[in-house]
Amino acid sequence: MRKIFNRRQVLVGVSALLVASAPAVTASATGDVVADAVRRMSLEEKVGQLFVTYAYGATVDTADPASVAANRRQHGVDNAEQLIGKYHLGGIIYFAWSGNTADPAQVAALSNGIQRVSSIPALVSTDQEYGVVSRIGEPVTPFPGNMALGAARDPEAAGEAALIAGRELRAMGVNQDFAPVADVNVNALNPVIGVRSFAEDPELTARLVEAQVRGYERGGVSATAKHFPGHGDTAVDSHTGLPVIGHSREDWERLDAPPFRRAIAAGIDSIMTAHIVVLALDPAGDPATLSRPIITGILRDRLGYDGVVVTDSLGMAGVRQKYGDDRVPVLALKAGVDQLLMPPNIDLAFNAVLAAVRGGELTERRIDQSVRRILRMKAKRGLFDDRFVDPAKLPEIVGTTPNKQAAQRITDRTTTLVRNEVLPLRTPPASVFTTGWGTTADPVPQRLATAVSRRAATADALATGANPNQATIDRAVAGANAADLTIVATNRAWTDVGQQNLVKALLATGKPVVVIAVRDPYDIAYFPEARTYLATYSYTEVSMESAVRVLYGEHAPVGKLPVTIPVAGDPSTALHPFGHGLTWEG
Repeated sequence: MRKIFNRRQVLVGVSALLVASAPAVTASATGDVVADAVRRMSLEEKVGQLFVTYAYGATVDTADPASVAANRRQHGVDNAEQLIGKYHLGGIIYFAWSGNTADPAQVAALSNGIQRVSSIPALVSTDQEYGVVSRIGEPVTPFPGNMALGAARDPEAAGEAALIAGRELRAMGVNQDFAPVADVNVNALNPVIGVRSFAEDPELTARLVEAQVRGYERGGVSATAKHFPGHGDTAVDSHTGLPVIGHSREDWERLDAPPFRRAIAAGIDSIMTAHIVVLALDPAGDPATLSRPIITGILRDRLGYDGVVVTDSLGMAGVRQKYGDDRVPVLALKAGVDQLLMPPNIDLAFNAVLAAVRGGELTERRIDQSVRRILRMKAKRGLFDDRFVDPAKLPEIVGTTPNKQAAQRITDRTTTLVRNEVLPLRTPPASVFTTGWGTTADPVPQRLATAVSRRAATADALATGANPNQATIDRAVAGANAADLTIVATNRAWTDVGQQNLVKALLATGKPVVVIAVRDPYDIAYFPEARTYLATYSYTEVSMESAVRVLYGEHAPVGKLPVTIPVAGDPSTALHPFGHGLTWEG
């Protein structure tokens, strides 16, 4: 195993040419550095650049017994340092469940460790979509997520949120964010996209995608529009099955393509594939990730995209049903993909690609093509100039008071009042009972109670979980009967009869009840008798604060539904149309 070059002599020696924001950087200069790097790499090192996966542990060289044991089970190594060294990885992805994201200082130190042991600067990525998908929590500035921004209909605000997010991520050493979601959510029963989408309207989605792409990348992070060619009209979760989309090519052009076209026009660094079948785009029935007609024929040739294409996780069921784990990475590369994300067996996948090149199924020239794209993206982000971050600067950048004030201001324009009988509260209630969906990690009723208590009311909270039983519902009813006002939070109640029964029981008390959908806005279709109903699209603290501000009349609701709420069981009939939203003066 040979070193491809001495970092100090080659990479750092030309680093002055590669500052992403410096106007002196030219395409030819970047191209020269990338070409020189590719020439010096062995085949194994080139193949390693294509792979991005995770490692357990809070540090690059962790000796924590639980993390070491998990890494050995999954990868046959002790820690990220050994994993990077063995497979020459081009990137690492962070998750909370793999122990990578305890706090900004730890994340920054881990990022610096990864860069220290990588012979070529590493892409450090995560899925920081905000809202319901956030891998790094507070004190990182919380934002309410895409559908909330869709309700605000403000590209400038969406771009500001992404700019702040990008700067904070980059300060922690994260340089590729798998966001924004560019899927157009036209299926109310979509089990995996939902509020991760901006809207059901292609043009609104496209405008907000463009704004966020520009914001993230101005903030120093490579944005990733996902999931191409569009995951918004599925009733199957590609984590657990293989969705088949029945859109015609004309449907795809009208509904799914506009956000990706706008992202490409904005100069996006990377696009993520979807493990979905779109027969109108590829009659062979291959998932898009493995489809040359879709990735090369449409994304590359028709849309003119020559940036990095990254797969969704190769451990998902949607990409593993038709081919074995040894064939999937090879077929993805043949389709036109560049980055191979989270194969279920990194050793099998790595050696399968090597074997395909040595056996002639893939050419080294094809591998070089992807490596050049990946290195160009690293150069664009300035990683060859300075791959490290300064942990001492974190308090100046991450979770600052101005950032959090901006997040609250943006969120205040997203809350949507769908139905109203009691708001604003002209006479503040003396006692408020908050209940409904909540977890240990996201104690939503308690968040609501805390916000209410700041308004001088007595507030009691009871979290009932996702699917409460009758005994829990009875406790909630007792709490409602003892209070002047009840606030009940629902989270995808269309999937849980227990939540539906809880809301109906609370409404049956005859006491004032405010229902807040803290995720999908579609819940009201399953308890249409609710007379006061708000949609916040997320359960972050800023979203709950915004909802309570609306309740108390501190600001008028201005959010508009970015999707249609259909009648339960009748998706063709609107209960509340796209664009609906109540307000009042003041």
